[in-house]
Amino acid sequence: RAGRAVEAAGDVDVLLLDKTGTITFGNRSADAFKAAPGVDKNELIECALLSSFSDDTPAGKSIVKLAQKLLGKDAEGVTLPAGAAAIPFTAQTRMSGVNLPDGREIRKGSPDAIAHYAEARGFKVAQELRREVDAVAARGSTPLLVSENGRPLGVIELKDIVKPGIKEQFAALRRMGIKTVMITGDNRLTAAAIASEAGVDDFIAEATPESKLAAIRRFQKEGHLVAMTGDGTNDAPALNFANVGLSMGSGTSVAKDASDITLLDDSFASIATAVMWGRSLYRNIQRFVLFQLTINFAAITICFIGALFGTDMPVSYT
Repeated sequence: RAGRAVEAAGDVDVLLLDKTGTITFGNRSADAFKAAPGVDKNELIECALLSSFSDDTPAGKSIVKLAQKLLGKDAEGVTLPAGAAAIPFTAQTRMSGVNLPDGREIRKGSPDAIAHYAEARGFKVAQELRREVDAVAARGSTPLLVSENGRPLGVIELKDIVKPGIKEQFAALRRMGIKTVMITGDNRLTAAAIASEAGVDDFIAEATPESKLAAIRRFQKEGHLVAMTGDGTNDAPALNFANVGLSMGSGTSVAKDASDITLLDDSFASIATAVMWGRSLYRNIQRFVLFQLTINFAAITICFIGALFGTDMPVSYT
């Protein structure tokens, strides 16, 4: 989107990467429901279904699909009643759900967000449920907790897939002297598992748009030139603030507008290509400057010799 961006890409030494859609395919899908001790599994599934009817994300749609499959004929009676108020997900609350006309408040979200929500209403997450959350995260999946009126009901396991060949691409960037840092809203266990599988140098877990900006500022303050990749609306501030913002071609229009370079093919390998272009451009500029200095020095030398010996020596400056 600008020649300056390609030139700057050649000097990048830290690359921050949003996990979803960049390192992984981003189409997380529900794989299993794990009920808390003393909770009927169908109760968990029904509440997960109700909380996801208004969730248009791939993960939300997959929860509805799996829940309906597991409930079978019982799913026909689970519908969102008139007057229900959908609670959208935000990066600040890190949960979503629905308030039903009968007074029930159903939420699903990150384990820590639901734990705080539950504690504010006089409930605690059972140790068995916490261990299940950790087990899901350790597998590299994303755990979501579901609660009804603050009472934790169980865990939804969402699976995501790391893009093939990406570990080799990170190794190539490392050889180019670029440190890679994955940024994700997942908890530390999930983030560590994905980071290990993908082969990044470091990771930042439980990230918010504000913490992404803070990470960029920290690296810049340390003297690094920072590139940021992302594809979502929440990534736009970080893409705009980074020295080089890289958006995915399949990303939102807001992310593309905030970025300097858009990878139209959605290929992570194109990041390395952009860096190589920048470094090639810098080398070409160096060669051009050196060439001009050499030509000018030769011309000055000829003029000096001519003046020294008092001869008229024609000089061409072409």
